[in-house]
Amino acid sequence: GELLLDEYLSPRKLKALTGVDDLQQVKALEMRVDTRENSLGNFGAYLPNLRELKLNNSLLVTVRDLGTTLSHLRVLWMARCGLSDLDGISSCGSLKELYIAYNNISDLSQLSLLDHLEVLDLEGNDIGDINQMQYLGLCCKLRSLTVEGNLICLKPNAESAEEPNYNYRAEVKKLIPHLEYLDEIPASQT
Repeated sequence: GELLLDEYLSPRKLKALTGVDDLQQVKALEMRVDTRENSLGNFGAYLPNLRELKLNNSLLVTVRDLGTTLSHLRVLWMARCGLSDLDGISSCGSLKELYIAYNNISDLSQLSLLDHLEVLDLEGNDIGDINQMQYLGLCCKLRSLTVEGNLICLKPNAESAEEPNYNYRAEVKKLIPHLEYLDEIPASQT
């Protein structure tokens, strides 16, 4: 047990997982992890050229479990991982695409730190306040956003009653004027 813990994502374990002897060659990695019992450590340090990481259907208590050595990552998939917050996402400062559908995320403030973000999938989360979109307005390169399946699609915030004239597409476009696609439809179509 202790040996396994020490080796959770050691270079030896990563070589076995990827089937590659030279970890510098690894550009993409897909795995399922459970960070409730094991830490991932700073496995990104062993994978300096990793650009894409797919962790869908993992159990991640927090983004911080990914460590602080994934600054070179461009694409990250963490759908259905049980995430309730995005604290620590700023250590992935080069992200261009982030797919975090079907989690329990309601606070988007951490995403405002991702200067290179172009594509963001937040489908089926717990975003209950349209004002959270202001944080995404600070991501000046964001061009494609998916928010369907969140409460903000029905009403501006959890306290308000459903308003017949409420149009979440128009509201999102106001808060993120540079957005090109919203829920896979041109954002100009409200």
